[in-house]
Amino acid sequence: MANVEFQGKEFTIDEDGFIEEYEAGKCEEWIQYVKNEEGIDELNDEHRLVISMLQEYYEKNGIAPMVRVLSKVTKFKLKHIYELFPSGPGKGACKMAGLPKPTGCV
Repeated sequence: MANVEFQGKEFTIDEDGFIEEYEAGKCEEWIQYVKNEEGIDELNDEHRLVISMLQEYYEKNGIAPMVRVLSKVTKFKLKHIYELFPSGPGKGACKMAGLPKPTGCV
């Protein structure tokens, strides 16, 4: 585990860059940190919708949703989700939403 500091906040992350504590990642500083790490220039409403949906699903189910579920709920094709999050829904989107690293096919 390592610590990173961004905009005055400190976060503990694992070896893949995922935040260790979900609650600590539910803040704008974490989202902005990951945005920069992922090379995303600007977040728009579609990014925010995916992040929000991932957080809601995780809070209800304790796991990240499968890609088909994410696509169905957001009404975004998988290709578009990859356009929003170039490293993918599992790595980029889940990381930005503060979820633990997904173990299955997100």
